[in-house]
Amino acid sequence: MPRSKCDVMSKEPSSNLESAMQMLIKTFHKYSGKEGDKYTLSRGELRELLTEELGNYLGNAQDKDAVERVMNDLDSNNDGEVDFTEFIILMGALTVACNDFFLDSPPPKKPDGKGDAATEEKKE
Repeated sequence: MPRSKCDVMSKEPSSNLESAMQMLIKTFHKYSGKEGDKYTLSRGELRELLTEELGNYLGNAQDKDAVERVMNDLDSNNDGEVDFTEFIILMGALTVACNDFFLDSPPPKKPDGKGDAATEEKKE
């Protein structure tokens, strides 16, 4: 018999991926519902979430035009709000962009300056 949604969220996550999923859900709901519908993000709630939670990755989250562009890109049903599915699309796109960035970045150097840390770890 499948567990209910509440049962899953009340259990301690057993893996990093489960923790990440729970954190996405909890973070969305931390900001949703402060204004209007508790299951969607208004423009103000989205701006606050982007600023508080993704400021290091999105640098310009304070910029009203940038938030407006993100909102327009995410709001696929044009209702003026971002629901959880639309929010997850943003998180997926940002995660892909970060992955692509790190794949293109050279590996970090070892503290002694000889070679890169990733290559040295494989040798050991």
